[in-house]
Amino acid sequence: MSRIHVAVPALALAAALGAALATAPAEAADKPTAKEKCYGIAMAGKNDCAAGPGTTCSGSSRSDHQANAWKYVPAGTCEQTASKTSPTGHGQLVAFTAKKPDRT
Repeated sequence: MSRIHVAVPALALAAALGAALATAPAEAADKPTAKEKCYGIAMAGKNDCAAGPGTTCSGSSRSDHQANAWKYVPAGTCEQTASKTSPTGHGQLVAFTAKKPDRT
């Protein structure tokens, strides 16, 4: 068997493997990441939606960590994100009543 006959299948195999590896990250990038609404973590004017009565939608929160304004975050991270107004000190999955500031 000549070298030409052996080299062609090896090149075809290398090209096929390279193409498969090149498309794997692209497919992963196309897959949507699960998100959840997280209340009480958005900065003023940086919410994704819902900021209480009399407001429009995204960008309408009037204060940092507003209790009824939410931002999308990766699923499972909301309740680990800091919130200065939340009773637990972390973001909430539902709107809440803001805690009163400490008077020291």
